[in-house]
Amino acid sequence: MLNKISAWLYRFSTISFLLISTIVFMLFLVLVMPGQTAKAAVYSGGVGMPDMTVFYSASDLRHMAESYGEQGRQAYIHARFTFDLAFPLVYTFFLAVCTSWMLGRLIPLSSKWRLLNLLPLAAMLLDFLENICAALVMAAYPASHSLAAQLAVIFTPLKWLLVGAAFLLLIVASLLAGFRSIRGRKKN
Repeated sequence: MLNKISAWLYRFSTISFLLISTIVFMLFLVLVMPGQTAKAAVYSGGVGMPDMTVFYSASDLRHMAESYGEQGRQAYIHARFTFDLAFPLVYTFFLAVCTSWMLGRLIPLSSKWRLLNLLPLAAMLLDFLENICAALVMAAYPASHSLAAQLAVIFTPLKWLLVGAAFLLLIVASLLAGFRSIRGRKKN
């Protein structure tokens, strides 16, 4: 199944979709992110947000839920199921298309390394799991939802690790594709 998803991404990743995904990603960063960041700063009250922190404990998450207050918790939950559904889709679309396009020029069809184009999908899955768990903790407050809190504490650093790795992979693949292109022109 992973091979089929990976192969589909390679077929889907044309220059047109590369341009579209890049434009959508940039527009999202410029037009949507600043407003969401400002809203988050208001409802978080300066104590931080779980999905913007790499490492935190279950008690830190509970403290955040307490500090947000009822309106802040509701705003946090709303953001997780609106903005934070859209943003992982946007960055995954960008990363998956651009990475697949670059790797498609570097890695032979027979290589298992071609599955690296699935890295952004794994990051998105962890992002969604983190959001669900943190939202459950916020929704349950003042009651404790310890399983969701413990899972959020695990999903968050794994998400950041995979998101970082996906961006690094894209940068490395872009550089290698660029060097290969320059070297090919020099030979001709």
